[in-house]
Amino acid sequence: MLDTLDATTVRTWCRLALTALGQAREEIDALNVYPVPDGDTGTNLYLTVESAAEAVEQCFAEQGDPGLGAAMSAGARGALVGAQGNSGVILAQWLRGLAEALALGGEPADLRKGLLRAAESAYQAVAEPVEGTLLTVAAAAARAAAQGAGSLAEATDAAYRAAREALLRTPSQLAVLAEAGVVDAGGRGLVAILGTLSDAVTGKTPMGPLRQEFVREVRPAGCEGHERPPGPGHPAFEVIYLLEAPDRSLPRLRAELAGLGDSLVVGGGDGLWNVHVHVDDAGAAVEAGVRAGRPFQIRITHFAEAAARAGERRETTVGRAVLSVVTGAGLAELCQRAGAQVLHADPDRPPASAELVTAVRRCAAHEVVLLLNDPELRAAAGAAADQLRQDGVRIAVLPTRSPVQGLAALAVHEPARRFDEDVVAMTSAAGATRYAELAVAEGESWTMAGVCQAGDVLGLIDGDVVVIGADLVAIGEELLGRMLAAGGELVTLVLGEGAPAELADRLVAHARRQRPEVDTVVYDGRQESATLLIGVE
Repeated sequence: MLDTLDATTVRTWCRLALTALGQAREEIDALNVYPVPDGDTGTNLYLTVESAAEAVEQCFAEQGDPGLGAAMSAGARGALVGAQGNSGVILAQWLRGLAEALALGGEPADLRKGLLRAAESAYQAVAEPVEGTLLTVAAAAARAAAQGAGSLAEATDAAYRAAREALLRTPSQLAVLAEAGVVDAGGRGLVAILGTLSDAVTGKTPMGPLRQEFVREVRPAGCEGHERPPGPGHPAFEVIYLLEAPDRSLPRLRAELAGLGDSLVVGGGDGLWNVHVHVDDAGAAVEAGVRAGRPFQIRITHFAEAAARAGERRETTVGRAVLSVVTGAGLAELCQRAGAQVLHADPDRPPASAELVTAVRRCAAHEVVLLLNDPELRAAAGAAADQLRQDGVRIAVLPTRSPVQGLAALAVHEPARRFDEDVVAMTSAAGATRYAELAVAEGESWTMAGVCQAGDVLGLIDGDVVVIGADLVAIGEELLGRMLAAGGELVTLVLGEGAPAELADRLVAHARRQRPEVDTVVYDGRQESATLLIGVE
């Protein structure tokens, strides 16, 4: 348990928060009724934290151990640049306030001051603060932490518990929440973020915001989502842009934008700002930014037209594509020969949601089946799919956990079938494929099969380590024997980069001895992530 917050803990916090928001994203989207019931708050918070986490990772890559202040500043700036929607900009400003205080140190007193500063900054970013929202939850967390004088863990736990209690009170503070029977979506996201801060400090497995009893408390029955455009009387456009401008120009900009519409949030500082507003005259909102400085990355969404356009496109089928995420050149060639387009992923850095969105758009198809081939991509893919559906793309995400499951899905892909039928067939083929892999441990670690040391050969079945040893062939035979004992008709072996030449021959012979009726195919995948992939169908 930590006594002082440091850069490594910030890095861990970003990862845990991204995981928690990825798991809770759809739930939070379903709670979204304020300020616009467009069902995207969970997605916007996920994308904002994803941008923050990437910035922190980049900071570590460039500086090694950058120190607490640098890591927090990088995360806050990353959140600002990548902030999505009203809630994302508020969260980015909350992180900026926290970073400003933690630049002075990571003692418990610094964190308490930081949470107060974060709440103040979030309120200042909103032109017309409303209680019963993320702002209320942030303020309650800050007050609870400030009242104590204990350890870092006690401060984060107090903040989390107070945030949770404040969230449950939000329907009594905001009529639109009470009418819908939900708590505030943005506040729910902040509870997840504060829960994972407590987890990062204490070193516990991520659990704070994801406890089942808590989920039942904040997700009332009958809350199925609120994906509809704003009703009459609400501004027609959402305008978002980044703005390079001196601090002195912001009061006038805020006044101009406040006169044009509502849901105004301006976050940032030091010459860089993220501007979000709902208006009827989108051009006037951009022109106000031009008078203040240099707006860029301008995004304008017409609420009603976007919803109608997406609905029209969903009714039209003009082409289908399969996109497979792979890490090896050989695997990429296999997928392309099977009719898929590929996204080459870095084995050390899974693609973020923005990369998945870009790759799907490059497919230039209205129907897309996305094969992930990695369980770590599910959250990013879910966020990407939501963005793409708003553009009218009909997308099905197949959560294949291994490339061999992706190959099995591709083997039954048939573009001439109806989209839903094709997805069902591909999903069934992937689900019927058990998978295993051989890998080499990079360091000492606890596993399901015991403690491994650097250089040990690990045998994994369905993602869990089941055997540890020193000989690749022996461990490979053990894995294959266990899998074939449960039956199967086809064995697929995919050799990784640097796999010994005799490995495939020995395993093919082993399969024939154990189950002579089973067919075996061998591919050169050249993936770096695993020495060998095994699939049994």
